[in-house]
Amino acid sequence: MANTTNLNIRVDEELKRKAEAIFTELGLNMSTAMNMFLRCSVRYGGIPFELRIERPNAETIVAIDDVNNNRNMSKSFDSVRALMDHLNA
Repeated sequence: MANTTNLNIRVDEELKRKAEAIFTELGLNMSTAMNMFLRCSVRYGGIPFELRIERPNAETIVAIDDVNNNRNMSKSFDSVRALMDHLNA
């Protein structure tokens, strides 16, 4: 058996609880799950899943810019009735 060492990490308490629940359902404990992740990372040569920053598409960027600059905004209404009257007109 290989020599082992301790690995101490800080993690959000709720995240840990949710992860432990999933691992338990899979028949794993946290230590085994973390070892699986580390072994997979070594075998893969990096993080074994896609990491990316979600970027909004062009249409969403235009909509965000419109809101930030108060352009192309829909009419505002003082009541639901006024809104419904406008929609049914």
